[in-house]
Amino acid sequence: MRIFAAIIFISLLPISFIISILIYLSTKSNVIFKQKRVGKDKKEFVIYKFKTMEDNKVFPVGKYIRKIGLDEIPQLINIVKNEMAFVGPRPLTNYDIERLKWNMPEYKDRWKVKPGITGIAQLTNVCDAKLSLENDLYYVKNKSFWLDVKIIKKTLLVPILGKFTK
Repeated sequence: MRIFAAIIFISLLPISFIISILIYLSTKSNVIFKQKRVGKDKKEFVIYKFKTMEDNKVFPVGKYIRKIGLDEIPQLINIVKNEMAFVGPRPLTNYDIERLKWNMPEYKDRWKVKPGITGIAQLTNVCDAKLSLENDLYYVKNKSFWLDVKIIKKTLLVPILGKFTK
């Protein structure tokens, strides 16, 4: 998967270059957002994304980049570095883990797999901590090549059809 991620990243360099120019022209600052997140076995890593917000507000170009998921392209670097997978639970910050109280022993299974660029919880249009955790734990228990294929197919449809209901 790491080689596949590198090939995709390289093939997307022209699009990434255009996105970088658009972000820079909009913000006059760094085009890459970096943040510490928690991954497999609760190990911290730095996630990379295209910047879409400034001063806690999504800027116009950022809104479009987010809508079609192009802000996630730099996370391919995280896959190449073996910190993430294409599919898995959303990588969270330590703050989010504390806020959601997902550091409890009964949630330990969530941390057995690498976080993903996409996953079941990321595909739903409902923002609910309990549902997200249920989706993450369902994924961990049922992880398979075919489940990943199904999630990736749905992810590719999100820019066209929007997010799905449970």
